[in-house]
Amino acid sequence: MTRKVETGLDQIGKAWPGNLRKTNIGLLIHPASVNRGLVHAADICSASRHFTLKALFGPQHGIRGETQDNMIEWRGFRDKRIGIPVYSLYGKTRKPLMPMMKDIEVMVIDIQDIGARYYTFIWTLALVMEFCRAEKRTVVVLDRPNPIGGVQVEGPVLKPEYQSFVGLHPLPVRHGMTIGEIAFYLKENFYPGLDLRVIPIKGWKRRLWFEDTKLPWVLPSPNMPTVDTAAVYPGMCLLEGTNISEGRGTTRPFEIFGAPFIDPYRLVARLKDMKFGGAVFRPLFFIPTFQKHAGKLCGGAQLHITDRNSFRPFKTAVGIIKAVIDMYPEDFSWKKPPYEYEKVLLPIDILAGTDRIRKESEKGTDLKDMELWWNNELREFNNKIRKKYLLYS
Repeated sequence: MTRKVETGLDQIGKAWPGNLRKTNIGLLIHPASVNRGLVHAADICSASRHFTLKALFGPQHGIRGETQDNMIEWRGFRDKRIGIPVYSLYGKTRKPLMPMMKDIEVMVIDIQDIGARYYTFIWTLALVMEFCRAEKRTVVVLDRPNPIGGVQVEGPVLKPEYQSFVGLHPLPVRHGMTIGEIAFYLKENFYPGLDLRVIPIKGWKRRLWFEDTKLPWVLPSPNMPTVDTAAVYPGMCLLEGTNISEGRGTTRPFEIFGAPFIDPYRLVARLKDMKFGGAVFRPLFFIPTFQKHAGKLCGGAQLHITDRNSFRPFKTAVGIIKAVIDMYPEDFSWKKPPYEYEKVLLPIDILAGTDRIRKESEKGTDLKDMELWWNNELREFNNKIRKKYLLYS
């Protein structure tokens, strides 16, 4: 199924709020901030008659998408083509500072999320909202589709004691929301009083995946090359909390995984016995060009999705970790901090939003029993919280 979908950016000219005309704006963007015709938001907004663009802001991986890996900060600069400053929100600060905002009345946010709590762009949104609430500035979110659909949710709900830059507020790992819906959730629960506007998506339904929208896919970050990558990411990003390569340094990050100590054929046989729905594993060897095990021959597998509707990325990734712990207890290890600015808590715990995944994986708790408790958390979050903020049928 395909249908024409228009993002908030596609509609900004006709949907810009009338009482915000002639204001000075800042614009939070990245490479995927493009309209249906692949014209970038910076060019559209700099030419607009509705407002004056005063500054650009960028999240993790740089406003141009040039910083490859986690914890690689970038510095602001001056955009010579447009003639305005560019400020980094992934460097010395992750929240706007007053000198950056002195001439700005409205912050416009147009960033493509990929549907997972630990993808940091939504937390940059949260910190912008925090600043704008305190300093009485308006936030306008140009909404975009959740590329992996808005129906399925999965994984634990973040516990407050595991708050970090990969999860500042409670959400399940696969949240099934758009960035505009998340903004409304954040406003009502954490930033009351903020003047928030959302220009919604036109023509999007929750069941649609990104390919169904006819919108162009642009890498939102260097290791998110395809929608298939986004589909596995809500689970396979958990491997960042281990010594298993999540495929960074290959051409299929998060789909390829492994380590030098793994026999790919033994591992795939074990994973086949676990009977994960909607996916098959192909044994392979690979040599990462950077990050974990760079330059070393790794054994592992490529994860191939056969049915997106039945595939459960979080359950699958937890199962992979449990299999490697069982098969290679002397070789497997959890990654130590620091990780995404957290210096005390283990990366796996802040990614999962709880220490139960780690502890129960070590204990050998049955995967079905683990899934049962996180599904109970999901049910409660959906019924009491999430459904109140869904904008699309």
